[in-house]
Parts: sequence; structure tokens; C-alpha cells
Amino acid sequence: MGAGAVGCYYGFRLARAGHPVTLIGRPALVEAAADGLVLETGGGRAAVPVTATAEAAGVAGADLVLVCVKSTDTEAAGRAIAPHLAPGAAVLSLQNGVDNAARLGAVIGRPVVPVAVYVAVEMAGPAHVRHHGRGDLILGAGEPGARAAAILAAAGVDAAVSERAMEALWGKLVVNCAWNALSALTQFSYGRLLDGAGVREAMADAVAECVAVARADGVAVPGDILETVYGIGAAMPDQRSSTAQDLGRGRRSEIDHLNGYVVRRGAAHGIPTPVNRLLHTLVRLAEAGRG
Repeated sequence: MGAGAVGCYYGFRLARAGHPVTLIGRPALVEAAADGLVLETGGGRAAVPVTATAEAAGVAGADLVLVCVKSTDTEAAGRAIAPHLAPGAAVLSLQNGVDNAARLGAVIGRPVVPVAVYVAVEMAGPAHVRHHGRGDLILGAGEPGARAAAILAAAGVDAAVSERAMEALWGKLVVNCAWNALSALTQFSYGRLLDGAGVREAMADAVAECVAVARADGVAVPGDILETVYGIGAAMPDQRSSTAQDLGRGRRSEIDHLNGYVVRRGAAHGIPTPVNRLLHTLVRLAEAGRG
């Protein structure tokens, strides 16, 4: 549900493993997917047959539902799919941010498995996803998460179940808060961005605020999180953030659920978050400027 870059990547992996996959996305995707879903990697490109529809009813009968919509669309997507979900379907939130599973579960009236997604992908065109690196998942514990992880692992996805999935989501949020806005505002790749004067220091300030807010929320962020942040530049030098891709296409980004979320939670705890507030404000202004 939400066949953008993340949805198409994992949809491709499941379809290649022999599972019947339905992509729910925009009409352009539905039209292009008639010729197959294309995955492009450094080793070439391949296509697999899938079903595609623009209707939320496409989830009907599915054993596994991957919700990959933007965080801004979580409730709307939940309301759309709720009437069509099979009773035993495992519903997974493969989304940025830390509260999507709870928000989605409140709408559909059943538990949703939170999933931390570590993959560098972008859409090269409708039903054509380009993979730049990684692809591993950390799923929340419980029967639905374990069942989904087994299906994904059999499809060649590195999928682990963990009681600490929320910590993983917070860790990813910290990384996104450090990278996404700066990548979006400059439209620089990670490798080029990290070489910029003052960038490491600005990232360190943003990360420190995030860690303080996470601790106030009762979440333990790994002590080496700043090294993890810097390591993204070396691991994915050619990647641009999802926020940069949204801004470049004139679409609303998820910045309210990244830096904006840290600002709101910081305010709730009385913790100042000036760097995250500025990054959030600048991206929102850039969005307004691009219509």
C-alpha cells in the first residue's frame, strides 16, 4: 500500500520469490506495471510480473500488507484499507518516523507491526525502482512480525524480529533528522554533503537534541549514533534523502514527522531543539516556495 520506492523494492523481492504481489499506487504506476516491475541495481536490471491497482481494495485477501505511504498519509491510508483487510492479515508499517504503527493501528482497529527500514532506493520512473544499497529490516516482536519476517527472509530479505524495534526506529529517526533536511535544502548527495564546511558540526548539534528528546521519551539511543550518522555518507555517497527527492519533485515531504516530530516532543518535555526547529522551518519554507 503506497508503491513508491520502498514499496516497489520489497514488492519486487517478494514477487521474484514467487509470491503474488499487488502494488497499490498512482495511475502512472498501474499503467507502467502492466509491463512488469523493474528493479535496477549496480549489476543490471530485471523485471517481474505484478498486479497493480489504484484502489485500496487491492489489499483484499492478502496475508501480508506492507504499508509504505508517506507519514502524512498514514491515517488516510488506514481508513482506505480497513474495510478490505483479511481477518488474519499481518499489517506492517514500513515508514519513516516512530509513531506510524500506533497511528495506523488506531485507525484500522488492530495491531500493526513497526518496521525499521534500512534501504537506499529511488524511483527511476513509474514501476521502475533503483537500488543504491542495503535492504535490511527490523520488525517488532510478536506473532505477526515473526510470520512476516519468515516470509521476507525466504524472499532473500535480511529481516530480523526484535523487542527493541522502537529503539531501532528512533535510531533511524535520528539519522533522518541529521541528513534529510540538509540533503533536501542543498539537493546534494550524502557524500558531497558530508564534505561541506560545518556540516558535521551541524549534524552533531541536531543529533544531540534528538538524543535528549529520545531519552526523555524513555528510549535508549545507541551511544555511537553520531558515528552511525557520519557513516551513512561513506556507505551511500550517491544517495539523496527521501526528503530531497520529494522536494525535487515538488511534493510535500515527511519533515513534520522527522525534525518536526523531535521539535514537538521536545516542547512536550521542555527540551530546546533550535537546530531541528530551524531545519524543519527551512524545509517547510522550501516546500511552500515550490508550490
